[in-house]
Amino acid sequence: MTLPSEHHRSWRRWRPDQQWEGYLFILPSFLGFLVFVIAAVLFSLGISFSHWGLTGFKEWAGLQNYQALLRDPVFWRALGNTLFYLITIVPSQLVLGLAMALALNQALRGIGFYRLIYFMPVVTTIVAGAIVFRLLFSAQGPVNSFIEGAAALLGFGVEMPNWLGSTRYAKWAVVFLTLWKNTGFTMVIYLAALQGVPRELYDAAHTDGANAWQRFRNVTLPMISPTTFFLFVFQAIGAFQLFTEPFVMTRGGPANSSLSVVQYIYFAAFRDIRMDKASAMAWFLFVFIFIFTLIQNRMQQHWVYYETSE
Repeated sequence: MTLPSEHHRSWRRWRPDQQWEGYLFILPSFLGFLVFVIAAVLFSLGISFSHWGLTGFKEWAGLQNYQALLRDPVFWRALGNTLFYLITIVPSQLVLGLAMALALNQALRGIGFYRLIYFMPVVTTIVAGAIVFRLLFSAQGPVNSFIEGAAALLGFGVEMPNWLGSTRYAKWAVVFLTLWKNTGFTMVIYLAALQGVPRELYDAAHTDGANAWQRFRNVTLPMISPTTFFLFVFQAIGAFQLFTEPFVMTRGGPANSSLSVVQYIYFAAFRDIRMDKASAMAWFLFVFIFIFTLIQNRMQQHWVYYETSE
């Protein structure tokens, strides 16, 4: 078999001057991205440095919007609530998702059905799920009925928590909804990572006398650490951007006890018609997430193991 000459292969190379048809095909998507993403982002940056209300631009404000933001107690309350969601939801999702993946990474009869059941909340409409959880966590809902029945069975009384009307419990109702909705996604990603761990490593560890816990600690966890890093950063960004769950369940109340930063941005923009304040908060959140992600990217070298092929 003879190889084609350089002359015959030259026509296969990419020639920018001969690919105008391809540019025409990507032009609508590119223009949409340019106008609705890039231009909108830059426009919001300009709004954050101006006074912008119902009638549009009024005057340049410099750093006044950011300075007012730092003096806003509601914003700091919303930021504190968002950090609460971060430290409660993300570790819980990782632990529960990994536990579910380990349980479903078995050669059992009907295992595909169980995987489907655990993943179904991920594809469920979040608004519908939030409405159902509002009914479940209402004062006379099934959750309080179960707690009351369990307490009576054990022979002691307990004060029923007002999940949606108490500043103490409202955030926890949002946390439970978020875990129900998103843990299945974590499970699927971990399940794929577990199935990618070489079986030879487990066999070698078993031959060396390692028990189940030692194999999990010294083989499984290091081999899936890149997946853990991805899920941690991905879910942390999602926790910073939490909106629908508190918006539907509690509307950010009571007394802003479950208000998230993104929800406060929405209220400032579309309820108070303060686009300048909303844009300043959005850029503050962007910088906050960027710094957080950058720190995690630097820290991964201390605990993330990447397998290299020699």
